[in-house]
Amino acid sequence: MPAISEDTLTYQIVGQDGGVQVLRKYVPDLLDDPKLRNLHSFPLRMVLDQTELVRGSTARDALVDELAAISVATFPDERTQHEVNRGEGLHPKGTCRFEAATRAWERFEVVFTGPSEGNPVLDISLEATFTCGDVSVNVPGFYDGDGRYLIRLLIPSAGSWTFVTSSSAEELDGITGAFTAGERAQANRGIVQVANKFHFGYSDGTAYRPMGTTSYSWIHQQREIVDQTLETLADGTFNKMRMCIFPKSYYLCENEPSMYPFDGDPESGFDLARPNFRFFQHLDAMVQRLDEMGIEADLILFHGYDRWGFSSMPPEYDDLYVKYVVSRLAGYRNVWWSLANEFDLMPGKTANDWERYAEIIRQNDPTGHLLSIHNSIQFYNHSRPWVTHCSIQQNHFYLTAEETTRWRQEWQKPIVIDECVYEGNIDRRWGDITGRELTRRFWEGAIRGGYVGHSETYAHPDDILWWAKGGHLYGSSPSRIAFLDRILAESPDGFLEPLPQQDKIIAAGIPDQYEVVYFGLNRPAFWHFDKPEGLSFTIDVIDTWNMTIETLPGTFSGSFRLDLPGTEYIALRFRAVLHDH
Repeated sequence: MPAISEDTLTYQIVGQDGGVQVLRKYVPDLLDDPKLRNLHSFPLRMVLDQTELVRGSTARDALVDELAAISVATFPDERTQHEVNRGEGLHPKGTCRFEAATRAWERFEVVFTGPSEGNPVLDISLEATFTCGDVSVNVPGFYDGDGRYLIRLLIPSAGSWTFVTSSSAEELDGITGAFTAGERAQANRGIVQVANKFHFGYSDGTAYRPMGTTSYSWIHQQREIVDQTLETLADGTFNKMRMCIFPKSYYLCENEPSMYPFDGDPESGFDLARPNFRFFQHLDAMVQRLDEMGIEADLILFHGYDRWGFSSMPPEYDDLYVKYVVSRLAGYRNVWWSLANEFDLMPGKTANDWERYAEIIRQNDPTGHLLSIHNSIQFYNHSRPWVTHCSIQQNHFYLTAEETTRWRQEWQKPIVIDECVYEGNIDRRWGDITGRELTRRFWEGAIRGGYVGHSETYAHPDDILWWAKGGHLYGSSPSRIAFLDRILAESPDGFLEPLPQQDKIIAAGIPDQYEVVYFGLNRPAFWHFDKPEGLSFTIDVIDTWNMTIETLPGTFSGSFRLDLPGTEYIALRFRAVLHDH
């Protein structure tokens, strides 16, 4: 059996007495160091590289030598690999239920009764072909426990539909049905897709502007906090929620989840081939609640902040999990897929793994929801055809949203800076900027033709921080973000395209028709403008922090000097005046 080395995952070492004893001998403070809690799913090498006590010293060699004497056979993750019990008997012929009438862009669900012995997730294949005229859609099914199977289709168009099933189980094979889908409800705008190359829109053509927030582990908290999170989201400020499917173990987020995604527990191990149906039913319900509030669920499939072994599952279980999640949730219209949070901090996964996951999603999501992957330091190759938009983390102290211009030019896709440092006051540089600064970054990104994401990290006596667990918001940026969205919504196209930069100020809009100029941290008392002859403009002075709009009297044309408030965070809006001829 292989010995422990610096490539061994740290949680595998601290999960047994021998490993803990060696670490306490050479690095006694390490087990209580937040760095270990943050990195325990990473190789020991990464942890030791950040530990001053052993960096470059002979103590490190001695530590590794002693660990090498410990048998790998006692690793906790060995307990997670259970042999699958495959049943031989089958229930009598299955049944199915569904609504005979529905609407386009609604989730259509067929419920079947079928085999429950063994492990149907592995043993039973199920899919259906839906047909309407010349349109044919293949949709995978999934097992939901207690002999219950489901197939979910997000209906792409109105019309008379039929379906026929194909299954490895005789009683689920060849079942047919028919239903009618009426025209979509007026309030149902369909799914969000890329529009106008750098932006987004619903299926009905309405512009969608992602004003997103992040709360990684909100669905894994107790019911009271989950309800608080939903109440907070109900105010309508945010229309995208970035969230993890797997629980997260990290600084200020170290509580056990309310439920685990697989059968089992941390002590006895998890059966990675057996989803915890109660957990996934809870996930269904939360995605549905978000949809009812008009919020996109940006679902993160993998991340490295893990002490349960979910970040280092064998490839066959990764694939099984991805297919199960997509089969289950692709029928919801408000779903986005994010392969990873900080993919480059998951050293156990290769580029081939990420490409394989993307292909599994594409094969099993007939609707084609948005699909991305998120970085820590190193960017993924966003030119890959399956990447619909760039999900970016940029934690530079100064340059974050300013880089939107370069990224648009490089990737030629929508730019969503999902993580640009959070409003808060914790002892981390990624979580201690002011609401003013986060608001400025939102404006900077918007004027440069991109979209910036929010979260909040204010210290809390019970460690209930929005970024990790949800709950309540305490910051000053959300209302200003909603104000920005109002300004964007009032633009002719519902979004802004950047204009050539002049005199070191940034602007966006439609040349000589509608322009928004943003001064950000600069605070001039006046500014000179040169507009084409024959055109007149009304001008609004927008205080982006105090959320006020002052329309200046009269109109402006040609070359003119404009007096300004001389304060930070000022924007100007120019609207061309149409003259009758």
